[in-house]
Amino acid sequence: MSILSGKNVLLGITAGIAAYKTASLVRLFIKAGAHVKVVMTPASKDFITPLTLSTLSKNPVVSSFTNEEDENDTWNNHVELGLWADLFLIAPTTANTLSKMATGNSDNMLLATYLSAKCPVYFAPAMDLDMYKHESTKNSLEKLQSFGNVMIPATSGELASGLVGEGRMAEPEDIVAFIENHILSGLPLHNKKVLITAGPTYEAIDPVRFIGNHSSGKMGFEIAKAASQLGAEVILITGPTHQKVNSNLIKTIPVVSAQGMYNAVHENFDNCDIAILSAAVADYKPKFVADKKIKKKDSTLTLELEKTKDILGSLGKIKEKQLLVGFALETNNELENAIGKLKSKNLDLIVLNSLNDEGAGFGGATNKVTIIDKNENSVNYSLKSKADVAKDIMQNILKQYHA
Repeated sequence: MSILSGKNVLLGITAGIAAYKTASLVRLFIKAGAHVKVVMTPASKDFITPLTLSTLSKNPVVSSFTNEEDENDTWNNHVELGLWADLFLIAPTTANTLSKMATGNSDNMLLATYLSAKCPVYFAPAMDLDMYKHESTKNSLEKLQSFGNVMIPATSGELASGLVGEGRMAEPEDIVAFIENHILSGLPLHNKKVLITAGPTYEAIDPVRFIGNHSSGKMGFEIAKAASQLGAEVILITGPTHQKVNSNLIKTIPVVSAQGMYNAVHENFDNCDIAILSAAVADYKPKFVADKKIKKKDSTLTLELEKTKDILGSLGKIKEKQLLVGFALETNNELENAIGKLKSKNLDLIVLNSLNDEGAGFGGATNKVTIIDKNENSVNYSLKSKADVAKDIMQNILKQYHA
């Protein structure tokens, strides 16, 4: 999953030979999980057809204020289009369009949309060598960047004129990577490592049977996604689960038992900045594990259990710079027990679930939590989807981390 996943990307195309590369750009944005709409200058249609771009983007392509084939059709709302976008990329940006953008000229749909956009605007210049080096072009580039627009620098290479030099539009893959990296660099957890545990653990009785619980792992996986969307590099240590995650910012380490999770957590804790332990780790495990399947002979079976290692408590004893977050699933004296756990395990935050709250706990798509900090300040949240709960948790963590 890319940081672009779920974002609305508006692609503006102007009349340069590099416009033929925009088909690849649209495909790369779609592959990254973005929603794409395209606005073209009328002249750019000489270089690539709207049919190609609408087919790839699965959205109509806009190039004029009205439908030229139907005079009774409604106008294309450039304001609405500009407000729809989470980011606006103009590629290629010709010398002509650069000049118009710099001076506020609004003689086509693309430029009107640019002037209406409230989102970050990226532009990728593309023109011949002498045009790129001209003082008027340099002035336009400087002025656009002074407005807060982000330039994706042109590269050197063979140009349409046959000359070789600077002015070639960056390649589609490099443009997408540039935007991804630029977004990440502005996020609050950029260059931070977040360790997250998720799911249940299975404690073997014999080669076939185990002791486990009903945790689906969904809460931990949603927290991992939320942390990655804030720019963090995430290490997700997960017990057995059907949950899936696909992000180049999330590294998944599968484990089975409490001991396996203990080992994996301690191997990665020293290098992390934030640790969020949401896994439902078994408190006890069989003291003796049979090497063969236990046959059903007697009417009862007695198992001797012993405590598993306390992962959260062990981290509380050794933490230095890390912000440590735990979870408490309670059925009675909820707040009192959660605060007790917060203190005894040296946590910075604890997330309280109560099984008495309908829609909370294991297995479901929703959760209802109370978040308590180390000063015993608590915030109660209403029942929400686990994705929204994960965002609430991460916002509380950010407040603590940057305090």
